[in-house]
Amino acid sequence: MSHLVDTSILARLANTADAQHAVAVQAVLELHQRGEVLHITAQNLIEFRNLATRPKAVNGLGLSAVDAEAKATVFEGKFPLLAETPDIYPKWKALVGALGIIGKRVHDARLVAVCHVHAVRRVLTFNVGHFTGMAAFGPGIVAVDPATV
Repeated sequence: MSHLVDTSILARLANTADAQHAVAVQAVLELHQRGEVLHITAQNLIEFRNLATRPKAVNGLGLSAVDAEAKATVFEGKFPLLAETPDIYPKWKALVGALGIIGKRVHDARLVAVCHVHAVRRVLTFNVGHFTGMAAFGPGIVAVDPATV
């Protein structure tokens, strides 16, 4: 079964000092051992670059651009990148319109739209609540907390 790896997972994988680092690592290892494919999107990498280079004082990792790029390159090597296709936007538009999604949640909705287009039914995330209201829309997805893997 395929999973989309949310940016919340990438952030913990990149930050060994994070209290949830070990949980993220264990979940990824366990899913790989089960033969499950873990994907990322261009959006995940863009969001990761944002949080990785943002100062720690404002909830970032405080990495240099070079260090953030090095970590992103590792992620690209471990997780296949789902293609950006023209089908994503209409799926996203239908989702945000039907559910009245606004603000920062539009980014999570876009990840759900990518999942719909690529028939990925699970999102591995520390932010299960961000996906709960969208889970049943369309073909549906399941938000998976890494602690439950």
